Amino acid sequence: MRLFNFFTRKIFPILLVNFIGILGYSIVIPILIFIVIDLGGNGFVYGILGSMYPFFQLIGAPILGRLSDRIGRKKVLIMSQAGTFIAWLLFLLAFILPKTTVWASDSEFTGSYVMTLPLILLFVARIFDGFTGGNVSVANAYLSDVSTDEDRDKNFGMMGASTSLGFVLGPAVAGILASTFLGEALPIMLAAIISLIAIFVIILRLPESNPCVVDTGSLGVKSFRRFFQVEHKECYTDSPEENTNTITFWSILKLEGIPLLYTIYFFTFLGFSLFYAGLPIYASTVLEWSASELGVFLAYSSIIMILVQGPLLSYLSGKVSNIFFITIGSVLLALSFYLLSISNLIILYVANTLLSLGNGLMWPNFLSMLSKTGTPRMQGTIQGYGNSMGSFASIFGLILGGLLFERIQTGVFIVAAILFLLIAMLVLLTNSKIFKTSKHLETATRS
Repeated sequence: MRLFNFFTRKIFPILLVNFIGILGYSIVIPILIFIVIDLGGNGFVYGILGSMYPFFQLIGAPILGRLSDRIGRKKVLIMSQAGTFIAWLLFLLAFILPKTTVWASDSEFTGSYVMTLPLILLFVARIFDGFTGGNVSVANAYLSDVSTDEDRDKNFGMMGASTSLGFVLGPAVAGILASTFLGEALPIMLAAIISLIAIFVIILRLPESNPCVVDTGSLGVKSFRRFFQVEHKECYTDSPEENTNTITFWSILKLEGIPLLYTIYFFTFLGFSLFYAGLPIYASTVLEWSASELGVFLAYSSIIMILVQGPLLSYLSGKVSNIFFITIGSVLLALSFYLLSISNLIILYVANTLLSLGNGLMWPNFLSMLSKTGTPRMQGTIQGYGNSMGSFASIFGLILGGLLFERIQTGVFIVAAILFLLIAMLVLLTNSKIFKTSKHLETATRS
């Protein structure tokens, strides 16, 4: 009963918000490549479309992260989720528009594709969703606000488990709904409804977590101006380092340990972007899988991650260092990506198991380390810039992944494997420094 009350009072609402957001996003993953091809695109267009979200998130995430430090996490989460809802409405509009050709291309570099009016609207939707897509970094900042040194690793493990649960149900639901008479439009409708539900969950269930912000009201606000109103508690000194107006990317980089952690952030997203760019094309062309089969493959991966990030990390929390998990997880990820290059169903599922185990061990522990940096008033900014590092890597990785698959096909997974080996080597070479930094930051945060 104590455990239930703990989750209900403290982190359950943000876990629920995160789950709903991921569920809406993951529903589209197994069907997006089919939508793009049906509207006239190819692997190159799919890669460019995928890069639109991280490119504009690169711009928007730091702005929203810094804004959450000033006006509160809750209000920024509402704005971000509203942007996602509008983006899904634009997606639905694309299904209604006629497939009017705007231009066509047939070259060795891009392959053959036709850019249609609905495809352009999909680009607009991804751009809008990306710019307002700071919900992940703000959610991580929120979790950092409410976590203590004793439960931080466990809490980020639970956050990872809620993410994985969303990825379990999303692709599975997409595969089922896409086979109905409405086709790919039905999963998009559900994604829009889920995003709308998330807005009301944030409004009704999520208390403000920023210790320096007094909640000036939920959606019972009487004006747009009042929504952005902020009042600060007397809980910080007026030192320049803690003034959110003076915090820049370069000042964040001066924090001990941040350059290394941001480098790992970049390489991780680059590796996974190559994977996510190549997998749908690999599944639909080489393996000749349907959307349902790809959905099952992704759902299986998420089930493993739920088990790792939930019960396993909760049990091992405080017993094993973050550094160990990051190193072992990176090695497992490298091995899994290598095995993904072998077109054998059994080996592919072995690779998927290793990938899920490695990701489940590595990423929550990495986020836990990142959340120990700086001060609570900087967390939104730190997480926002970290998200931008991931976005920058995703832009490059999604485009590169699509192009590489056209030339070396499954060799793109080998490139991803090399990146994770580099992460493991980087962590091992700087092991003592990271460990000292982590301990220093943990002590500083506690004081």
